[in-house]
Amino acid sequence: MRALLLGALTSRGFAVEQCEDGQEALEWLASNEVDVIITDINMPRLDGFGLIEKLRTSALHGERPILVLTTESSDEKKQRARNAGATGWIVKPFDADKLTAALRRVIH
Repeated sequence: MRALLLGALTSRGFAVEQCEDGQEALEWLASNEVDVIITDINMPRLDGFGLIEKLRTSALHGERPILVLTTESSDEKKQRARNAGATGWIVKPFDADKLTAALRRVIH
């Protein structure tokens, strides 16, 4: 899935960095700036909810747009992600054009 996402976004002009899981992302983001963060919910070590919560307390990424891209679609999980601070929610499988449009909306 990450390879598909990488291909879809880089072919549309986005620079993309990828991490294995939420913990690796949190460590990488501690010293790097990005325009937007895309996370899954189900990840080892630190899930998407935990990543969002930790980023929202970060001086560097507290206001950064965070999109959740996941197979999860329950209203309860969507609400939990919103409560954690997610900017938006996209259900997999993703449509590359819709994802690109969502990214452009939150970046500009």
